[in-house]
Amino acid sequence: MQETTWLLGVLFSSIVLIVFLIMKVRLHAFLALIIACFVVGFGSGMPAAKIVTSLEAGIGGTLGFLIAIIGLGGILGKMLEESGGAERLAKTLLDNLGARRAHWVMAIVGAIAGIPVFFEVGFVLLIPLVYVVARETRINLMYLGIPLAISLMTIHCILPPHPAAMAITGMLHADVGTVILYGLLVGIPTMIIAGPIWVSLFCARDGSARQQAFLEAHGKQAASERALPGIGITLLTIALPLLLMVFKTVAAGLPAGPLRQVAQFVGNPLTALMISVAFAYWSLGLRQGRRMGQLLETTQRSFPALANIIFVIGAGGAFNAVLIESGVGKAISSLLADSDINLIVLAWFIAWLMHFAVGSATVAMVSAASMINPMLAADPHLKPEILVIAIGAGSIGWAHVTDSAFWVVKEYLNVSLSEALKKFTGGTVVASLVALLATLLLNYTLG
Repeated sequence: MQETTWLLGVLFSSIVLIVFLIMKVRLHAFLALIIACFVVGFGSGMPAAKIVTSLEAGIGGTLGFLIAIIGLGGILGKMLEESGGAERLAKTLLDNLGARRAHWVMAIVGAIAGIPVFFEVGFVLLIPLVYVVARETRINLMYLGIPLAISLMTIHCILPPHPAAMAITGMLHADVGTVILYGLLVGIPTMIIAGPIWVSLFCARDGSARQQAFLEAHGKQAASERALPGIGITLLTIALPLLLMVFKTVAAGLPAGPLRQVAQFVGNPLTALMISVAFAYWSLGLRQGRRMGQLLETTQRSFPALANIIFVIGAGGAFNAVLIESGVGKAISSLLADSDINLIVLAWFIAWLMHFAVGSATVAMVSAASMINPMLAADPHLKPEILVIAIGAGSIGWAHVTDSAFWVVKEYLNVSLSEALKKFTGGTVVASLVALLATLLLNYTLG
């Protein structure tokens, strides 16, 4: 018992150290996590050589599974961004649903366009259309922008092939297709309640004179004359990797045969994204009259933005490996085996707290997965896919002043700090709570 208490103290100290190094010392999350690995290793009595070996194995094991997937996902997102596919999606929905339902349109656009692109990219990409609608209809910018932001954040945190969601799916040995299905079941009510319904209840619909002056000043920037891809081909390009990965999961129940073998191949995340990128080269590139030289430049522009997230996820994998090798994970697992703590709530709370503290959903997710992974043995009946969704649900909450996403939303919507905290941060907290309840309900339904 004394050893268990000491190991738990080492874990708690490492978490506090991560928060301190990121928030106070302003150290990059990659370095903070690596330093925490050494603290856990030495604190638990691991030999120095074994700590280094665990670090190497953790980084290599995590990124070995993910590096190609992250790269292919980045290319797919860049293709959608530069082809005008997201713009086509928004314009088509607005034309069909009308300005009165514009807040619902923005939530839908965020949910679909957010599948292949990162939060900041999706928001900056779509904000000109928000400006156009707000200027022409005199609707409050927050009434339109918050549903867009909440949908982007929700998809970013819970749905593969987003890198952090993909990383924790691998760390917890969950099935990707099942995570996608569960993510959709949890994400849809989350985006509805914390997006359009939230702003309908707590945001004014009509914009102010000050907002209108701001929009007039930015109006010309929102116009676009480029040829856009069709809505059908755009939707198919976005959905293709998800459909292939879910196909693999569904086909797993079929008798052994050629169809099942094909599903296993095309539904593998690496193969699914490779097929999707090849299709995007045609559907959003060659079909639009772009040359292969232009597509090469687009591909090259997609990689620099991925470096930060690759290093953070790799360090998270190292932290996970050290926790297991040091015996900290086993100590936590044995402690939980004799307690009544709900692992779903605990996984959600760790991610929720880490996002509040360090301001990064990615760091929150990989850190929470590292701590939760050794605990799976405490409840062998709990599906790892449910824990993946619970961690993602927790990481949605508390996007505030420590999170770059908060400042992107605040500045582009041209609102005060207090308004951004009330409406956007409040919306992320609501989304996180709704997602937790939906995850618990889903787990109960699955039996």
